[in-house]
Amino acid sequence: QVRLVESGGGSVQPGGSLRLSCVASGIRFGADTMGWYRQGSGQERELVATITNTGSINYSEAVKGRFTISSDNAKSTVALQMDSLKPEDTAVYYCYAETIPLEGRVAKARGGSYRSLEFWGQGTLVTVSS
Repeated sequence: QVRLVESGGGSVQPGGSLRLSCVASGIRFGADTMGWYRQGSGQERELVATITNTGSINYSEAVKGRFTISSDNAKSTVALQMDSLKPEDTAVYYCYAETIPLEGRVAKARGGSYRSLEFWGQGTLVTVSS
């Protein structure tokens, strides 16, 4: 029942900007982490940026300083503002959400091992070309 709905993909010229949005639904206690990954043609899927429900942010070195991730915990949404886009940013971008089930939260609080669940959007294509 969990769904991640993405929007904002498209085509843009180098140096341009694009904003991706993602809305997650069906996660009972909300997402602990949301973020974006991307996969270029013939490449492995790689991390772009993540943000936790406490506001901790992580960017890949490739996008640091150019992309900005933000989230709204109450609405279970995450956005990625992409500025100064380069041709090498061309990829399918995937939204993801991670949540820890109740038993996992208890285990984590006690310092034990725990399992998280990860969900993915269908992907949205971003093309940067001149």
